[in-house]
Amino acid sequence: MTTDFDSVLGAVGPRLKALRAQRSLTLSEVSAASGVSVSTLSRLESGQRRPNLELLLPIAQLYGVPLDDLVGAPPTGDPRIHLRPIEHNGITAIPLTRRPGGVQAFKMVLAGDARGSEPDLQVHEGYEWLYILNGSLRLVLGDNDFVLGPGEAAEFDTHTPHWFASANGKPVELISLFGQQGERMHVRARPQRGGRTGTPPSDSL
Repeated sequence: MTTDFDSVLGAVGPRLKALRAQRSLTLSEVSAASGVSVSTLSRLESGQRRPNLELLLPIAQLYGVPLDDLVGAPPTGDPRIHLRPIEHNGITAIPLTRRPGGVQAFKMVLAGDARGSEPDLQVHEGYEWLYILNGSLRLVLGDNDFVLGPGEAAEFDTHTPHWFASANGKPVELISLFGQQGERMHVRARPQRGGRTGTPPSDSL
């Protein structure tokens, strides 16, 4: 039993280091945001410091992950489905829905400038709605270039060439609702006048 418990705690360090790398954060930045000292963070990641709830809770809150994800807790008999993150091209997407059709919801974390600064516009079937939780998002829609901050939303037909990434090289957290068949949200936002930077328009109403 002790061996199993030690192995669970021993896996915490690599998870912490991987989460920090995904978000392109330094130890100093994590320390400033979480209140955990740089030396303690370093020892946690290397396995030299035994993790405890007091240390892990603020780190889990900073990274926006459940505490169970940090400690790799075994199943508890909870019948609910625990959806796992999907990582691709500098983006971590956590599914919030699990059904074959209809609107799909995701919480997404963009790891700073991992996708690069040159837009690579894509086109595909569907309709997407984005809501920014934290950070600054650059969204390119066709010939338009927008920057969205916390509390701002955008929606667009994904037949329009589009691309998005961090606007300033720092992590961005957002909620994405995506409808493969073109389902739309009823949210209206207006661009700022006299410039290309602002919130993209919505024609859903």
